[in-house]
Amino acid sequence: MHASDPAIGALARLPQWVILAVLAVLMIVGIAVRGVVGAVAFGLVTAFLAWLLYLSWQQLRPLDRLARAAVIVLTLGVTIVLAFPR
Repeated sequence: MHASDPAIGALARLPQWVILAVLAVLMIVGIAVRGVVGAVAFGLVTAFLAWLLYLSWQQLRPLDRLARAAVIVLTLGVTIVLAFPR
């Protein structure tokens, strides 16, 4: 049993569009709102994507791992930029 099993089970019971809608709203808030609020919203998206990458790491081919890790780095970069606006 994996520690993430209860969370995965809860997510699996939700309609697929709910997860996508929540991620989309968090991304929009992250981009629209500067400062801490935007950084936290985008940081939640980054954390969720990193968690999914962690869970699927063993099943991915090396190129897929690289591509998904690049997305994590990109979203982390956006989070940092949002956290420290000019």
